[in-house]
Amino acid sequence: MSSPKKDQSFAGLTGKFAKNIYATPKGKLRLAVLERDLAPWYQRQAPLRVLDIGAGLGQFSENFALQGHKVTHTDIAADMVAAAQQQHEARGLAAQYQYHTASLQELPKILGEQQYDVVLCHAVLEWLAEPQLALPILKQFMAKDGLLSLMFYNRDAKIMANMVFGNFDYVAADLQVKKRVRMSPQQPIAPAEMAIWLRRQQLAVTSKTGVRCFHDYLRKPADALEHFEQLVELEMRYNQTEPFAALGRYQHWQIQHGN
Repeated sequence: MSSPKKDQSFAGLTGKFAKNIYATPKGKLRLAVLERDLAPWYQRQAPLRVLDIGAGLGQFSENFALQGHKVTHTDIAADMVAAAQQQHEARGLAAQYQYHTASLQELPKILGEQQYDVVLCHAVLEWLAEPQLALPILKQFMAKDGLLSLMFYNRDAKIMANMVFGNFDYVAADLQVKKRVRMSPQQPIAPAEMAIWLRRQQLAVTSKTGVRCFHDYLRKPADALEHFEQLVELEMRYNQTEPFAALGRYQHWQIQHGN
């Protein structure tokens, strides 16, 4: 009998996380897409209250801090939070932040009934044992006219990529392996399933973007580094247009309260 799934943390992996994600073309591409998508929010003049859940090293929220918005930075891994705070201090941004070491499920006890103009939850749900249970928590932190910026690992794209690379047995086994890879998300989410979860919470998707629509299908991965600027330009051109958006390894959905 397999052991039950548990929420996963990157505690103790701060250096590896920074190197394997944000120092690579795929990480830089992710940040570029988020910056483009959310520019209308972080460029607002009126100060916003921002909650960044599972914020890791806090690179993306710096866009809000640089514009004078107040950011509450949370992560389950204490070393991640400490590294993020050190980075923000080095960049003169720490005064814009509050920091909490806590899981997503613990945040209602810590933050109480506070609500935020922008809730960021990027690449978090796929690391949870029961990702659908996170949505009511995310919703309770959203102000009436607020935004939930949700980025999740796309199960459909994972199937597509593995078929392209000939991993037929893995796909036939429903993406299950005996030995879990710690840096590989345990719960990829099908967009159709996510749409159902959001409707149940009376949350409306206002914008959809694919992230890494082309990057993960390159026959020569070195092309991502050698032709990075061109890759970014083409991803930006097509990543909000079907069928390309649906192929993104991640989905970035902007979500607000429904009627």
